[in-house]
Amino acid sequence: MIRAYNFILFFILFISACRKEDSWSDFSSLLVDVESINGNPEYLSSPFVTAGDRVYMVGHQDGSFPDLGWHVQGEMGGIWNHPIKLMDGFTAAIRTGERSYCLDKADEFINYPFANKHRYSKSVPGILITRFQFVPDNQQCIVIEFTFENVDNSKKQIEFEFTGHTDLMPVWLGERAGIIDDVDNLTIDEERMAWRGKDERNEWYVLFGSDQKAKMIEGPSSICNYSPQGNGKEGRLNYNITLPENGTRSVRFIIAGSYLNQKEVEKTYDMLLNHSENFLKEKRNHYEQIASKAKLTIDDKQLQKAYEWVKYNTEWLVREVPEIGRGLGAGMPDYPWWFGVDNEYALKGAIATGRKDLVYKTIELIHKLSETNGNGKIVHEVSTNGVVFNPGNINETPQFASLIWWVYQWTGDKDFLSQYYPTIVDGLKWLMEENDKDNNLFPDGYGMMEIHGLESEMIDVASYTQKAFEDAAKMAFEMGEKERAESYQQTAFNLKEKINKEFWVEEFSSFADFIGTTTEALHLIDAAIIRADTLNKPWAVEELKATKRKLSTYPKNKKQGFVIFHNWVVNTPMEMKIADQEKAIRALDKGSRFVNPFGVFVTGIDRDESSEMEDGSFSGSKVFSYTGAVMTLPTGVQAIAENNYGRPDKALNYLHKMTRSFSFALPGSIYEVSPDYGMMAQAWNLYAYAVPIITQFFGIQPEAHNKVIHIMPLLPESWNNSKLENVLIGDNKIDIAFVKSTLGLSAQIIQNQNDWEIHFKVPRKDYEQVILNGKHLEIGDSEWIEIILNEKSNTIELLK
Repeated sequence: MIRAYNFILFFILFISACRKEDSWSDFSSLLVDVESINGNPEYLSSPFVTAGDRVYMVGHQDGSFPDLGWHVQGEMGGIWNHPIKLMDGFTAAIRTGERSYCLDKADEFINYPFANKHRYSKSVPGILITRFQFVPDNQQCIVIEFTFENVDNSKKQIEFEFTGHTDLMPVWLGERAGIIDDVDNLTIDEERMAWRGKDERNEWYVLFGSDQKAKMIEGPSSICNYSPQGNGKEGRLNYNITLPENGTRSVRFIIAGSYLNQKEVEKTYDMLLNHSENFLKEKRNHYEQIASKAKLTIDDKQLQKAYEWVKYNTEWLVREVPEIGRGLGAGMPDYPWWFGVDNEYALKGAIATGRKDLVYKTIELIHKLSETNGNGKIVHEVSTNGVVFNPGNINETPQFASLIWWVYQWTGDKDFLSQYYPTIVDGLKWLMEENDKDNNLFPDGYGMMEIHGLESEMIDVASYTQKAFEDAAKMAFEMGEKERAESYQQTAFNLKEKINKEFWVEEFSSFADFIGTTTEALHLIDAAIIRADTLNKPWAVEELKATKRKLSTYPKNKKQGFVIFHNWVVNTPMEMKIADQEKAIRALDKGSRFVNPFGVFVTGIDRDESSEMEDGSFSGSKVFSYTGAVMTLPTGVQAIAENNYGRPDKALNYLHKMTRSFSFALPGSIYEVSPDYGMMAQAWNLYAYAVPIITQFFGIQPEAHNKVIHIMPLLPESWNNSKLENVLIGDNKIDIAFVKSTLGLSAQIIQNQNDWEIHFKVPRKDYEQVILNGKHLEIGDSEWIEIILNEKSNTIELLK
C-alpha cells in the first residue's frame, strides 16, 4: 500500500514537472508555414483585433490598450465577451535590478490569419520579448503568451509583472434592456492562483491567471502608467524568471469570462490552461479550410493575397451569443453586432466562397430578429443583447429577397427557400403598400445614404426594389405560385422602364440621387452647398449654385429626379443591371470622375482634382463621420457595375484601387474607409472582392436547383493565368483554370458530380475554332458559342 502511494506521489510530481517544463515551450512550432504579414511601423499606434466568435480583443499594435471607439465612448477596445465587456486590457512590465521597463511600445506587429504577435526588440537591453495571442473558437477566453529570449551571453534574473484591468460592463443599448453596470470586485482564486473579477450587481465574471506560480498584488502596475475609464479593478501577477545564456522562457496567460455564472468561467479557464495548444491547432485547421474554398491563383499576387485575407477578415467578424444567435457582424471595433443590409451584401460573397454554414446561421438570425416587426420588414441594426436600434431602412427588405434567391441559386435547397419565402411575400407587400404613398412604384424612405432630409424616392431603393421583384418572381415560380410570379414579373418590368426614364437626368449623364419636389431639392442643395464650401470644393459649390438657380424657376411641387450629391448609390442601376446599355456606359464614365487612388467617394461632391493625387491617411473628423470618405462598398459596387456592361479591365482597376488599402494600416485587412479610417475590418468587403472575381471574371452563375452551372468568363486583359479551385455549388464542386495565349483561350473545368451540366459560354466573334477534350466542334454563326459539359473533367481550346 505504501509502495502504491509512493508511486502515485512520484507520478503526480513527474507530471507536474513535465507540465512546468512544457510551460517554457511557446506556440512557435504551431506557426511554422503559416502566412503572416508585418505591420507598417507608422501605424503601431492604431488598432488591431485578435478575433474569435465568442471573445475578441482590440488594442493598439504597439501593445497598449487606450480607450477607443465611439459607439460606447472609449469602451470599444479591450476584451469583449458579448453581450458584456471583460477587461479594458492589461499591462506588462519588466524589472531588472534597479531598472524597470513598461512593455507598451512594441517595435513590430505581426498579423496571422488567426492570431497576432507583438515584438519588443528595443524595450529591454539584451532581451527580445514577444507577445503572442489567439482566441479559441467557441470558447469564452483568450490565450496570451509572453516569451523572453536572452540575446546575449550573460545570465539574467528578471521580474515580470502582468497587470489585468477588469471592466465588466454591458454592451451598447444595455440600458434599454434594464441592464445596469456596477463596480467590479476583485478576489483571489486560491485554487488557481488567479484573479477573479465580478460585477457587483450582475453575474458577470472574468478570471485571469497563468501556467506558473505568481505573487499576487491588488492594484495597478508599479511600473506602467495606465488608467482606463470605467468601474474596473486592477490585479497584478508577478514572476521571477531566470534567463540562462541565450535561453528562452515563456509565461502563458488565460483570460476567461462568463455572463452567466462563476462555474462556467472556471470550467473554461481550466480547460484552456491545460489544452490551449489543441485549440490553436483547431483554429489553424479552421482557417486552412477557409483558405481552401474558392481558392484563387492569379499572376497578380497582391490582389490574390487581398482576396484571400478578406475571406479571413470575414471570419474575424463572426459573432455568437448563444441565447440570441450566431451571425456575421458588420465591422470592428464599433460595429461588432448584427446588421441587415451589411449582411445582404456580404453573404452574397460568403456563399460564393463556400461559407454555407455562416450564411445559413446569419440569415436565420437576421430573420429571427426581424420577426419583431411583424410585417416582413427586415431589421437594420441590433446589439448583441438583442435590443433593436433601427428596425429597418427601406432598402433592406428588398435586398433580403434578392439575397435569398442568390443563396438558393448556389445551394438548390428548397427547404431553405420555403422557410423564407413567406417573409419575402409579406415584406414586398409592406414595401409597396406602406411606403409608396403616390403609387408610382417607388417606395419612399432612407436607403443606403442616411443623409438627413434625403428620404424621398431614393435611386438605390428603387433599384433594389426592381431586383427584388424580379427575383421574387422566380421564387414564386419555384413555389408553384404562377399568378403571383407573373404579377411580380410585371412589377419588375414596369420598374425597370420607370427607373430608366424617370431617374435618368440627361444633362448630368447620371441617374438621380432621388426623386422629389423642387422644394425638397432646394432644401438639400442649401445643405450640400454648405458641405462643399466647408470642404473647400469650389467646383461643387459652383455646380450646386447653378442647379439652384435653375430649380428656382420650377414649380415648387414639381416632382422629378435630381442630381445633387453625386452619391455612389446612383450606380446601383448598373450594379443590378437595370440600366439601358447606352445610359449605363455614360453613367459609369461619369461615375469614374468621383474617385481617388483608393476608390469611389461616398458622396461625389466631396471630391476635387487633388483627390487624384491622394495617397496618404484619411484625416476624417474629430467626431466620427463619413464626410469626405472613400469606401470599399461603393468601389466594389462600381467594379460589379463595370463588369455587368462588359468592361472587366475597368472593374479590375477598381479592385486595384481597393487593394491599395490592403495592409495599409492593419496588416492583412482593408479598412471600411480607405485607406485607414472607420472600421479596421468590414464585412461587405467580401462582396466587393468575391462577387466580381468569382461570378464575373470567372463567370460562375449557378442554378443549383436545376443542377446547372453557367460559366461565362469575363477575364481582364492582364489575366493570362487564372485558377479558381474548390468552388462549392449544391452537392457539386468545381475547379476552373484559364490560360490565355496569342492563339486564344484554354479552359480546364473539373466537377466532382456526373449528373450536373456545365454550360460554358463565350462570344462567337472572339474565336474561330473550338476543341473539346481533343475533338473539334462545329460552332456555327450564332452570337454565342455555348458548350454543354457533362463529363467530370473537361478541356476546352478556343482558338482565334
